[in-house]
Amino acid sequence: MALPPGPSLPKVLQTTRWIVRPDSFMRRCRRDYGDVFTVSFNQVGDIVFLCDPADIKTAFTADPDVLRAGEANAPVLTRILGDHSVLLLDGAAHLRERKLMLPAFHGERMQAYGSLMTDITRRDIETWPLHEPFALQPHMADITLNVILRAVFGTKPGPREDELRVRLRKMVEGGRSKLGFIPILREDYGRFSLGRMFTNLVRDVDELLYEEIAEHRADPRLPVREDIMAMLCQARYEDGELMSDEALRDEIMTLLLAGHETTATSMAWAFERILRHPEVHERLIDDLEAGDERYLEAVIRESLRLRPILPVVGRRVAKPWSIAGYDLPVGTMVAPCIFLTQRREDIYPEPDRFFPDRFLDKAPDTYAWLPFGGGTRRCIGASFALFEMRVVLREILTHARLRAAEPRSETIIRGGITLMPENGARVVLTERRTVAEPEPLAA
Repeated sequence: MALPPGPSLPKVLQTTRWIVRPDSFMRRCRRDYGDVFTVSFNQVGDIVFLCDPADIKTAFTADPDVLRAGEANAPVLTRILGDHSVLLLDGAAHLRERKLMLPAFHGERMQAYGSLMTDITRRDIETWPLHEPFALQPHMADITLNVILRAVFGTKPGPREDELRVRLRKMVEGGRSKLGFIPILREDYGRFSLGRMFTNLVRDVDELLYEEIAEHRADPRLPVREDIMAMLCQARYEDGELMSDEALRDEIMTLLLAGHETTATSMAWAFERILRHPEVHERLIDDLEAGDERYLEAVIRESLRLRPILPVVGRRVAKPWSIAGYDLPVGTMVAPCIFLTQRREDIYPEPDRFFPDRFLDKAPDTYAWLPFGGGTRRCIGASFALFEMRVVLREILTHARLRAAEPRSETIIRGGITLMPENGARVVLTERRTVAEPEPLAA
């Protein structure tokens, strides 16, 4: 059969709508064409969206040699993450790299970051203006960036870390350009092209990353260090081989970006939702004061459902593959749609309502709650991100009293490949509650 139905608009108009108003574009497509539909973008081609959990399960459990996530991610992410990133590998190479990295985000190692997250959050709260509107998202980004830098490098603040922080911020801001989302504009056409300017921003970050790698490898204390880079410097593949400097650089860049920007935006969205629902806000504060974090976990899940950071995850068809009665040719992109699947009325009654109770004492459906993707490609930092959200939200709700700067909900806009609040989640700090002085930051 032919590809599933979809908009008949010219590719340039479909591309524009996807870039400018992705939420309304996706909603309209599902309304008009159902749970499986095809969109066509300039320089990308046909993309088949999947919105039914059964179809998504089929995609997530497909042979990784048939549906390739690394190939789907490569056009957008290679220029930042490099060729060795776990996000850009497929098949056996992906599993090999994933196995090496997973220990950094599980068990006691992850729990040990809790005090670090607490201290950094409390210190940041002290810098917030009182009784003046300000955007919360940049502060969330500062918190998560400081956390991931300390977790990855294990160093105390110093000139190199300060400079790396500045360069990473510039690179992230450069990557948010809507124009940069258009493939042809990512190319390097010379000194003043977007591609060249962004390449220079990445090169500036790389300079400091390779300095850190060299310093770690030369450190006689490397075997007893507990930071993530020290772990990866010593990690060996099954054949006994160590990671090359280039592979280590690519995985560290992946951790720095995926480990701070997406989580920061998720927390900004959480407060954007919480502060526009006073009953949720009040209950959260009451439960946290009573030492009960179950409702906080439900709020986080509901916020990630309504405001996922990524609208879709991608797979490229490498061998003929069929879904929902359609035979998809090689080269077709398949996109399990996080945004639309998490708004299905048959799974989430009143799907546009912010209602955390739906997740109280109930785990989300594996193939209908997808903020971290799924299958063997599920985000390796998912546990870390959820843990960080719990810690940071708890500290802010305990030590600060906030209200939304404006009553109107913030519009969903695109920031590069992610979906962000239009005004950065603007809030007003009405009261700062300092319970105790934070302990010195851990080395």
